[in-house]
Amino acid sequence: MGPLRGSDSGQSRKRLCSTIHRGGEATPPTSILFRLSVLNSIQINANTYEKYWSFYQKHGGHYFPKDHLKKAVAEIEEMCNILKMEGVTVRRPDPIDWSLKYKTPDFESTGLYSAMPRDILIVVGNEIIEAPMAWRARFFEYRAYRSIIKDYFHRGAKWTTAPKPTMADELYDQAYPIHSVEDRHKLAAQGKFVTTEFEPCFDAADFIRAGRDIFAQRSQVTNYLGIEWMRRHLAPDYRVHIISFKDPNPMHIDATFNIIGPGLVLSNPDRPCHQIDLFKKAGWTIITPPVPVIPDDHPLWMSSKWLSMNVLMLDEKRVMVDANEVPIQKMFEKLGISTIKVNIRNANSLGGGFHCWTCDVRRRGTLQSYLD
Repeated sequence: MGPLRGSDSGQSRKRLCSTIHRGGEATPPTSILFRLSVLNSIQINANTYEKYWSFYQKHGGHYFPKDHLKKAVAEIEEMCNILKMEGVTVRRPDPIDWSLKYKTPDFESTGLYSAMPRDILIVVGNEIIEAPMAWRARFFEYRAYRSIIKDYFHRGAKWTTAPKPTMADELYDQAYPIHSVEDRHKLAAQGKFVTTEFEPCFDAADFIRAGRDIFAQRSQVTNYLGIEWMRRHLAPDYRVHIISFKDPNPMHIDATFNIIGPGLVLSNPDRPCHQIDLFKKAGWTIITPPVPVIPDDHPLWMSSKWLSMNVLMLDEKRVMVDANEVPIQKMFEKLGISTIKVNIRNANSLGGGFHCWTCDVRRRGTLQSYLD
């Protein structure tokens, strides 16, 4: 197990952890099936678009549509095969039946999936950190990755599990007043989120690295206590910076602000960064990605069209990008970056792009600071 060096885009990728639907994958539970009905509905409404709320009411606690899931599986298998052809070592998590109900002293739920390793794992140097997460449906998601992490631990990696939240009622604002996207805009502008500061919680995907500097956002699933835990844990070798965006539904940073090389970042034009001058003063190049071309009628149950910028940098000169997103392909080609075109549009529907479906475990490079 070697270190993840340089920026989040790094140098040549040596090892990568990727996953796919294998066991039972269910949609997050909603008010139809579970005891904590109001709370579960609030979590879904705060993190998804209004037009999909009826989808969760209908399918909550059940599997994603089988035909769609079958297509997504085939796409991710092909993505992994292409990564291998590009010289990437791909490792896969263990299959888990997420349809099984579980109960803690504070709640009961079924699981979601282990499709997005970027959500739960972050690698800093030679340390693998398991995020505590914030959704009850993802409480036990770490189990799918334990055999891989134990293997890296036996080979010398550091292994840290952040404090696991109880996910008791106090962690959530059960009166979170969200009934429309307009409500969401107002609440975001006021700095109000469905998660409280009752205990630390965070998803790893709300953090993104550039050498010694790590950028984090307060979101619907990451609170300030979680960010502070990361700051203290990683100090003094790494610096954690809080950044924010004009975003009515902040959850995971990499379809809003995606670092693609040393001093090079994609910044979502619909969600401008409030601290963008920090990067400009450091000499960074801020790139505005083109508008996505994904059709309006394509289901995106857990994400937005801006997954088009949720790309995976294999190194500074190679990027994995959606085969359907021609405008962003041309953008990368103008930057002198070769595009590896892969279609995962059906997999997008399940909540992530290439960056989400993968997690860097090992890269080559040197550790630097890109803000000094």
